[in-house]
Amino acid sequence: MVRYVLIGAGTRGKDAYARWIADNPDEAELVAVAEPQEGRRVECAARHRLSEGMLFKDWRELIDRGRIADACIVATQDRDHAAPARAAIAAGYNVLLEKPMAVTEEDCMSLVAASEEAGVILRICHVLRYTRFFAAVKSALDSGLLGEIAIIRHSENVSYWHYAHSYVRGNWRNAAGASPMILAKSCHDMDILCWLAGARPRVVQSFGSQEYFRADHAPAGAPARCTDGCPHERQCPWYAPRLYLNGTPMLKNLAFSKSLLIRPLASFFSTEPFDRLWDWKEWPSVTISDRHSRAARMAALQDGPYGRCVYRCDNDVVDRQVVNVQFDNGVVAAFILHGHSYQEGRQIRIDGSAGSLEGTFGFAGEELVLFDHRRGGRKVLWRNRSPFRGHGGGDEGLMEDFTSHVEAFLKGAAPPDEPGAARAALRSHLLCFAAERARIEGCVITLDEKGAAV
Repeated sequence: MVRYVLIGAGTRGKDAYARWIADNPDEAELVAVAEPQEGRRVECAARHRLSEGMLFKDWRELIDRGRIADACIVATQDRDHAAPARAAIAAGYNVLLEKPMAVTEEDCMSLVAASEEAGVILRICHVLRYTRFFAAVKSALDSGLLGEIAIIRHSENVSYWHYAHSYVRGNWRNAAGASPMILAKSCHDMDILCWLAGARPRVVQSFGSQEYFRADHAPAGAPARCTDGCPHERQCPWYAPRLYLNGTPMLKNLAFSKSLLIRPLASFFSTEPFDRLWDWKEWPSVTISDRHSRAARMAALQDGPYGRCVYRCDNDVVDRQVVNVQFDNGVVAAFILHGHSYQEGRQIRIDGSAGSLEGTFGFAGEELVLFDHRRGGRKVLWRNRSPFRGHGGGDEGLMEDFTSHVEAFLKGAAPPDEPGAARAALRSHLLCFAAERARIEGCVITLDEKGAAV
């Protein structure tokens, strides 16, 4: 049994990691929560049966109590990761830290050094490693099915509605207030590239910009807010009430599912005029208001950031980016990130001397296919038609693995060099910083043995 405290009870902290704790009472227990929003504290108290004395408005109040549990989950906003994580490490907690670990290279490196000096486990929430899909990719490479790996082509296709929610209207829209998109969204993917290549990145190059979601692209007569009577509401893919009340874009996404049950239902309720019948109370609708009634969500659109016209926001993060990486074992990788996809998900292709892998990972389904150079033909290595668990099961896999490692550590085992070890996570973060610098400066960057830009 591992006892946890939680700092930051938002969508990730409360609804992903703490929910796993509630669902697995024989393996873990949540004993305290630090969260400034009262509604979230109350929800955590009810779900985990916490007393008033174990609810804190400020994470400093929780840390000041001393170490009252075995592990601390830090799931605050990006720019608020480093300070509570550093304090938790100093207090003797094993720390599970939401990605990105920090928004500066200096803070990332200091957190890893602090955890090593304190002799505690620091794990970054790179949940993709804990999905069955990417585990199958790694297994195929390790077993030699592709021979010598030559090239990895990987893309993160952020759907048009997800991009608008998080990176135009939402918390990650502005690099100064959060972090660059390559770090905020795709440190996952940089981690996966390093993991699959099996080597350190040596050279990085990147191109990208914010080209579309700007005032000069606003159609004539578009008001500042969708709720102010926009004449383009029927044609606009990002019309906020359709997204946050009816969930039409998400249902259209699910209409691509290979599930014979989900596909027809999603297709029906995402088609006019039936698209106004569904009341969507899942992510991202539940993030715009602590009260999830239709009236509360409409009020949030009328007064909050999520009701703004996508062309009239204070966003500046890229809506498209390409990153090219050469690893020191000769593997080259090309990564594409963008916010204009019809469907949410990732695609990967890996070519080697003996074969090729092609895979799709997303809400509409997962599939990994091997093409053998000598035998020919096509072999399905992994398929999942209805992958609706958090991040394809990665959230649960991460919590299971971290909890088991902490439990073993408490019984005297040495801190393990587990897949999400802090040093491996640091390398992927440094790659993100280098890619962003290469994008901004228009240069090619060489990395040293520790992964830092030379």
